[in-house]
Amino acid sequence: PVGGGTRGGGAGPGRAEPSPGEPIPAMEGSEPGRGEMRRFTWEEIGQRSGRGPAGQERWLVIDRKVYDISHFCRRHPGGSRVISHYAGQDATDPFIAFHLDKALVRKYMNPLLIGELAPDQPSFEPSKNKKLVEDFRELRATVEKMGLLQPNHAFFILCLCHILVLDVAAWLIIWYFGASLVPFLFSAVLLGTVQAQAGWLQHDFGHLSVFSKSRWNHWVHKFVIGHLKGAPASWWNHLHFQHHAKPNCFRKDPDVNMHPLFFALGKTLSVELGVQKKKFMPYNHQHKYFFISDQKFFLLMKFSLSAVLQDLAWMLSFYIRFFLTYFPFLGVKGTLGLHLLVRFIESNWFVWVTQMNHIPMHIDYDKNVDWFSTQLQATCNVHQSWFNDWFSGHLNFQIEHHLFPTMPRHNYWKVAPLVKSLCAKHGIEYQCKPLLTAFADIVHSLKDSGELWLDAYLHK
Repeated sequence: PVGGGTRGGGAGPGRAEPSPGEPIPAMEGSEPGRGEMRRFTWEEIGQRSGRGPAGQERWLVIDRKVYDISHFCRRHPGGSRVISHYAGQDATDPFIAFHLDKALVRKYMNPLLIGELAPDQPSFEPSKNKKLVEDFRELRATVEKMGLLQPNHAFFILCLCHILVLDVAAWLIIWYFGASLVPFLFSAVLLGTVQAQAGWLQHDFGHLSVFSKSRWNHWVHKFVIGHLKGAPASWWNHLHFQHHAKPNCFRKDPDVNMHPLFFALGKTLSVELGVQKKKFMPYNHQHKYFFISDQKFFLLMKFSLSAVLQDLAWMLSFYIRFFLTYFPFLGVKGTLGLHLLVRFIESNWFVWVTQMNHIPMHIDYDKNVDWFSTQLQATCNVHQSWFNDWFSGHLNFQIEHHLFPTMPRHNYWKVAPLVKSLCAKHGIEYQCKPLLTAFADIVHSLKDSGELWLDAYLHK
């Protein structure tokens, strides 16, 4: 997201990609504020989206100021794609949502400033709901005044401690009871739980939700995702923040890039696929093969060779520790089998939790609607309970998480009533479901979109 990282392109091989909130490197040879400020219309800005008559020019707007990111996007700390997703658009709300030290980031943005909106131009595109945008920004100010963006460090320390306790307990079971089937399976379940819970914890650090300094969050993020999980931080940053910037927007959200190679997603895109007579898979059966393909697909993404050297070092530390810990008791085959079983448990857990909030929701091309509507049409919640909060890492509050991505997860329940109130005021549906219903809706939505594809494929 403008300044974003979730979680890319343009960072270059062998270079780690910082996440949102890190200072943006200034461009050489540029001097801010030179000459009279130029004035632009939304029509001119909209033509600078990286496509169309303006070629590869990319402009965006933040607080009525117009920035040229045409060359800078390749040097953007969060990757070129995530900032380019807002080219030709107003990026004020995502800019605010993803940066901790906004004053510092604005300082580094000065060389990119080329002008401002003309006085007769509204502060955001005329197609957006003016009152809703204003009300959400007022809600954001209220959230900041209430201190809901401030973390409780004890909460995150307890999260880390419970992960480490489970990790040690899994080893103690093998050490004490031996490598027979029952302790082997019990240890696998505990280690799968460790991996899932570490996944939620790395998510907190990746979103800069724990420390006031971005750099501190990045350091601990690399430790948790690299050493505790064996996954690359740069991979997460590259993909996840694109998802947050434009959730469920085809060609912008990597999470829906399963369409059309593996799945036909969303009502609009499924029909379009059928009309074009495209059939990469038997989509009318996708609700069945989702059970088989989900973990393999996400594991393939997770252990992609895109990891840079620093990520690779952290990942190796995980695998070395894992094999040194279990090899004396299980041997090579047993250790590999344990690892694969743990990944199977973790990946299924991850896929069902993350997809229950998104796959059943609206999936389409980017329509450039306001930030609040963008997030509400792409996300839903699951009922709050002690188990649901723990099981999902508080991603049962997916709506609040998407609206305020740097908010510590222990505060989601506090802001939820305010979000519901704003939804009610503007007639926007605020979906909240039981956990099992949310799981079932994944299957139902895949079945429905598969049938829409088949009908269009055969009859349109």
